Amino acid sequence: MSGILSFSSIVFPNWCTSSRRVVRMAAAQTTNAGLSLEAMAIKPPSHPTYDLKGIIKLALAEDAGNRGDVTCMATIPFDMEVEAYFLAKEDGIIAGIALAEMVFQEVDPSLKVEWSRKDGDYVRKGLQFGKVYGRAHSIVVAERIALNFMQRMSGIATLTKAMADAAHPAYILETRKTAPGLRLVDKWAVLIGGGKNHRLGLFDMVLIKDNHISIAGGISNAVRSVDQYLERENLQMEVEVETRTLEEVKEVLQYASQTKTSLTRIMLDNMVIPLPDGDVDVSMLKEAVELINGKFETEASGNVTLGTVHEIGQTGVTYISSGALTHSVTALDISLKIDTELALEVGRRTKRA
Repeated sequence: MSGILSFSSIVFPNWCTSSRRVVRMAAAQTTNAGLSLEAMAIKPPSHPTYDLKGIIKLALAEDAGNRGDVTCMATIPFDMEVEAYFLAKEDGIIAGIALAEMVFQEVDPSLKVEWSRKDGDYVRKGLQFGKVYGRAHSIVVAERIALNFMQRMSGIATLTKAMADAAHPAYILETRKTAPGLRLVDKWAVLIGGGKNHRLGLFDMVLIKDNHISIAGGISNAVRSVDQYLERENLQMEVEVETRTLEEVKEVLQYASQTKTSLTRIMLDNMVIPLPDGDVDVSMLKEAVELINGKFETEASGNVTLGTVHEIGQTGVTYISSGALTHSVTALDISLKIDTELALEVGRRTKRA
């Protein structure tokens, strides 16, 4: 179990407890169909130690504290059953449906969730795209955690979709600039939005960056050290090196022409030059791609925005990476409402539905 995230030492309180009288609002029987990876529209990235269920439990425990939902216990009869509807309050790509369902199952396996859309689908403002029904207590307790995941993931997926479409024929990647503890969730959202994943962490790919190069005494020394390490440890994995100048690109190519190397990709960092008029000069990037001439995969990094990514994608690079996909998330506005008519009325008044 070494290195595996474990939450077994945490005592989770009841998410919502009460000794109030039973008042039944609906008599529909609910069942727990469970949720398997096979049933997911887009599966999460594979990670050797990440505990997705543990992250859900931690988020619920953070909300419940040592008392549970005191407002819920004070206002809602314990066994009342209701239906609540997911409402999109702006246009975008929906993501986190599978994760939200896991949240509801964790809080109360008897809750029933139904969807008219799946992860990766486009939704328009005002659309009711799913519902959950069962114990009102359980729905209200799960509501904010499910929405927090969905709103963040949908924001990431929406931007990723826009960037991926504009970047074609290059592929769009995120980076490790993710919310601490939410690495897999953020990268899952990128997949849902049509992007591809960069390395998940420090363990699954060698990425030789500027500080490694400086410490190693140069770019050739750094790549050589990696080749020797992988051979010594009998490891096979992707290897990428960051280059910042055309001279570094040429040095890497010269090293590779003289030595058997495990190198698979060359990052072309900050070779996209911003111009005063808001445009970008990609001539240096294009020259680097031509120098490499398909010998290695290429990845453009730096000055990547929705406004520049199309021009970058036309240079011939294989990949374009953008930290903004996950480090500057604008959440997609989604709500979960029992009284949807009133919610829509208020939404129209405030231009949010």
